[in-house]
Amino acid sequence: MSDSWKLVLPCTRAEAEAIDVEDEALAMLEPPPVLMTSERVADDDGAWQLEAFFDAEPDAMTVAAIRALVPGAAALDIEPEYIPDQDWLTLSQQGLEPVHAGRFYVHTENNRGDVPDGAKAFRIEASTAFGTGQHDTTSGCLMTLDRLKLSGRHFGNILDLGTGTGLLAFAAMHLWPAARATASDIDPRAIEVVRENAAVNAVRLGRGPGALSLAAAPGLEHRLLRTRGPYDLVLANILAGPLIDLAPAIADALAPGGVLVLAGLLERQRAGVARAYRRQGLRVAGRIHGEWPTLRLVKRRAAHRRSHRRRATQTGATADFGSW
Repeated sequence: MSDSWKLVLPCTRAEAEAIDVEDEALAMLEPPPVLMTSERVADDDGAWQLEAFFDAEPDAMTVAAIRALVPGAAALDIEPEYIPDQDWLTLSQQGLEPVHAGRFYVHTENNRGDVPDGAKAFRIEASTAFGTGQHDTTSGCLMTLDRLKLSGRHFGNILDLGTGTGLLAFAAMHLWPAARATASDIDPRAIEVVRENAAVNAVRLGRGPGALSLAAAPGLEHRLLRTRGPYDLVLANILAGPLIDLAPAIADALAPGGVLVLAGLLERQRAGVARAYRRQGLRVAGRIHGEWPTLRLVKRRAAHRRSHRRRATQTGATADFGSW
């Protein structure tokens, strides 16, 4: 246990959903705060809040970076609150409820609850990486994986790109236990989180069938990622901008007939993301609707794919690619 600090800023739902966790000012903070957004008043889009938890007293630059995330609170005189003798990570998890998506049930150590009959439970703690299952993007990917299994699809070589906490890779390995699986993230800290979560959830790490290999890399710029391809299932729960930038590299890494699951995009960004992948020879085969849709695409088995590579993706990398 240790002392901690918390900053609570009122905001609107639109401001909460517009928060960019890859913001350059946030990336400069060390250690990074844990951020949570939630409703203050149920079903009131104007009554949301941003909570930032710190394990030390934040300096003026840190407070300013957090305030900049919600412009509507810029003029409010709200200062960080000292919370004595508390575990800041546990505090950040107190409002989290277990998530039941498809056949998967995701919980933290403090909120396991009753696991539904027939559900596969994963314990994923809140951390500096995303992917706990709480966000619609992650639960949408879990439901898409469940539907792929129900449809009779089989996969033998799986990539979770921008893995965050490893949850999607774990879920795919549960559904196709004989597959080779790879998980990567641009942030080396996320890879350490995946290692910890793999141990907690009895997921085997390694190079062979039924094991998960890990790599810290931007995009697909890592020897391991290149040599283990092509993949017949790629999961990419990132953000719309990086998804578009990485379209040529991801398409190249996907086997003909392979399935690509995309998330991290808003509904208003869906058409642009889908268009970027159609240009690379993929077609949209299904989606989960909502404010944060999940797209399922299939790479055509025989298609003349025109090159639409943007300058930032000539090597398959993009500067702002990271965890979701």
